[in-house]
Amino acid sequence: IQKPYNVGVLYKFVDNDFSAENQKKYLYPATESNVVPILKKLKRIWIDPYTRIAGEDFIKGAAPRQISLIGSWLVNEENGTITLGFADSGMKIALFGVDKIDLTDRDRVREYFHTVHHEYCHIVNQKKPYSDEFAKITPSGYTAVWNNHTDAEALQLGFISAYARANNIEDFAEMTAHMLIMGKTAWDTKINAITSATGKEALRKKEAFVVNYFKSEWNIDFYELQAEVQRKIQQ
Repeated sequence: IQKPYNVGVLYKFVDNDFSAENQKKYLYPATESNVVPILKKLKRIWIDPYTRIAGEDFIKGAAPRQISLIGSWLVNEENGTITLGFADSGMKIALFGVDKIDLTDRDRVREYFHTVHHEYCHIVNQKKPYSDEFAKITPSGYTAVWNNHTDAEALQLGFISAYARANNIEDFAEMTAHMLIMGKTAWDTKINAITSATGKEALRKKEAFVVNYFKSEWNIDFYELQAEVQRKIQQ
């Protein structure tokens, strides 16, 4: 995808591509035969929807310059969590578990490409930051030990996932990724099922904030983008 999007793909393992801390972990390169299939899905579920809704030049201007594909998961032994991907300084996205994902399993594909949309949201936010008002919607719910809590608990507090409680940056990216990957029907069903009126109200406020951000900062109709992502997933 270097042409025409100016995004290079690295699938051969390079130690210097990772921090000293991550170099100590058990990582291995993606199997070559898995690279093209994952890239085809990447283009279909991430690049194509943005290109259709935001225009041909959107990804070219607001994209990582490199995507690193790693065959293994990145396991965080200190807390037992698994890092599926990360964005680095707006220039690079690393995706782990390329050899682990079953591309014929739609639910697994949704889960995996949730990570892609989450990490891409970080890059979009770095290009054009969102207002500090977002962090004021649920300020007391953020916690460094988010992994000690469940997604069900998070919903009642106004967070779409336990990870969204890490900080407002992850919260915004989790909101964006969940809305895109779930689709409007599934999203509305999930939010409407929340028994806490406070939690439900907070999530609707965050939804409106995300939608307004994409419109005001990027002139993107988020619901159209959401529908396009769903169309690509169903295909």
